[in-house]
Amino acid sequence: MPDERRTYSSGAPWEPVVGYSRAVRVGNHVHVSGTAAVDGEGRVVGGNDPGAQMRHCLTIVLEALRALGAEARHVVRTRTYVVDMAHWEAVGRAHGEVFGTVRPATSMVQVAALIRPDLLVEVEAEAIVTD
Repeated sequence: MPDERRTYSSGAPWEPVVGYSRAVRVGNHVHVSGTAAVDGEGRVVGGNDPGAQMRHCLTIVLEALRALGAEARHVVRTRTYVVDMAHWEAVGRAHGEVFGTVRPATSMVQVAALIRPDLLVEVEAEAIVTD
């Protein structure tokens, strides 16, 4: 019997428009979509502070993981997109606050733009639930 597919929606304004889920779990694999620092009202959280934006992104990521039965310790891969690589340290430190002991494989890539000009960072995560 194939593994059941479960989805989680965070209520982000783009989810129904674009047609995606914040996270998807199939079997023991959980994939969290690119996540920006946007609250339920569509407002950017963290202002012009890339570290604060990353912390909010990770709060949303962790919420999505928990909703599908995973935790930070299950994360095996993250990908971070920044609009300015000069922000690498602030963004990286926020990542380390959550994943410092987990130490997943990761990438940080500079991109030309995110979905809104006031967004500085976006992050994706992949987890494998092993227990």
